[in-house]
Amino acid sequence: MSDMVEDIIKKNYIFDNIVLASRLQVIKVFPKLNMAIIWIDIWDVQSSNKAKELINRCFNVKSYIATIRGTKMNPGIPQCKKC
Repeated sequence: MSDMVEDIIKKNYIFDNIVLASRLQVIKVFPKLNMAIIWIDIWDVQSSNKAKELINRCFNVKSYIATIRGTKMNPGIPQCKKC
């Protein structure tokens, strides 16, 4: 699933000039729900201009709508909020 999402991101115009710093992570929220969290880490300048332009933007992943939310920088291994 992460390969499919990465292809969609690369083809979407809101991600023009955005470079992923690492492989994206797809985490299913609950086993019985059709909901997932996608963590992306992008290369950005110190002022975070590229990240600020993406926050609160939406894009389609097949028939689903994804909303981009900001998060505090977490160097190291990406983890869900429960970890």
